[in-house]
Amino acid sequence: MTSDKDRETVLRDILDRWKAGIDAHEPQQVAALFTEDAIFQGLHPYNVGRPGIAAYYASQPPGLTAAYRILETRAPADDLVLGYLAVDFSFRDRPTLHVYLSVLVRRIGEGWLITHYQVSRLD
Repeated sequence: MTSDKDRETVLRDILDRWKAGIDAHEPQQVAALFTEDAIFQGLHPYNVGRPGIAAYYASQPPGLTAAYRILETRAPADDLVLGYLAVDFSFRDRPTLHVYLSVLVRRIGEGWLITHYQVSRLD
């Protein structure tokens, strides 16, 4: 995987489904986009694996939505894509939260799953 366009296509495919799951408040749907042993660091203590990821998203308030913009991509190996993103999480009852997100997605069979997820706030 060499081109920026190919890397962005891989990222958009999985991140569009991630966004849809968050917007619909479907924590199991979101967790299914991660590998069984994914390292997940949101804005709370980290989790490893889908059960912790599902619990994290289940704890988010209804009405939460996500909007992302891909800033950088890299392919450290043929079966890995690294993405660095700006993400805005919007709420019904409080200001939008602006964060940066790094994801590492891995090819598993014919598809791709998130194997590492790390959110950072820079304010």
